[in-house]
Amino acid sequence: MKAANNIGQKQVIWIVGGSSGIGLALAEGLLQQGFCVVVSARRIEALQTLAERFPETIQCVLVDVTEPSTLKDGLSAILAHWGQLDRVILNAADYAPMSLDDFDPALFERLMRINFMGVIHGIDAVRGHFLAQGAGEIIITASVAGFRGLPNAAPYGATKAALINMAESLAPEFAQRGVALRVINPGFVRTPLTEKNDFEMPGIIEPEEAARLIIRKLNRSGFELLVPTGFGLVMKLIRILPYRLFFALTRRMLKK
Repeated sequence: MKAANNIGQKQVIWIVGGSSGIGLALAEGLLQQGFCVVVSARRIEALQTLAERFPETIQCVLVDVTEPSTLKDGLSAILAHWGQLDRVILNAADYAPMSLDDFDPALFERLMRINFMGVIHGIDAVRGHFLAQGAGEIIITASVAGFRGLPNAAPYGATKAALINMAESLAPEFAQRGVALRVINPGFVRTPLTEKNDFEMPGIIEPEEAARLIIRKLNRSGFELLVPTGFGLVMKLIRILPYRLFFALTRRMLKK
């Protein structure tokens, strides 16, 4: 691909959902390593400091993942500016805990619209570009919360489980056409979203540490990026527990 702005062989990576948390830390980490990074969010004013530090290698593009046209317009802006796109990280998400007493169908709808359909719209926006060039990488931020249903996380966990299942279904077809589809499954990361939790979060890490681990794993092969690996493997073991043992565990997690 011919690159605009003379970036040569530098990769252009688009982070959708980069104004805070893991997305913002990823953007900074990738910029520090010399990548050209496009950062998208609904609040790009939060990216001003980053843009001032890396004026030559950053592009900020306003995107709302619930509005598919903004993602397609975003891709057009990226190609006009850089002349290429190599990877997209679909990271936009929202979260709110919900107990049975606070059961709210509207919360399910809102999180599904942002966390799941937002990713679907992102894939749709870049799918044609990557398939046409026969190369590229689509990386989805899911969560270990999608492995099994956990107390007070029904709306959020359902969206992440849907993402993992969808990605597993599409990955072989994308790979057949030269495009990698991968999933990041983070554990607890200290972000504005996890600040809503009122319980002790085991193995919690800072977003900068999560970003460092993700960046280190980006150049490795494999469908899944567990972050951090140890906590992710514990959650995988919980996934294979029979229901009798699993529900005994989750009942102990409920508040009395």
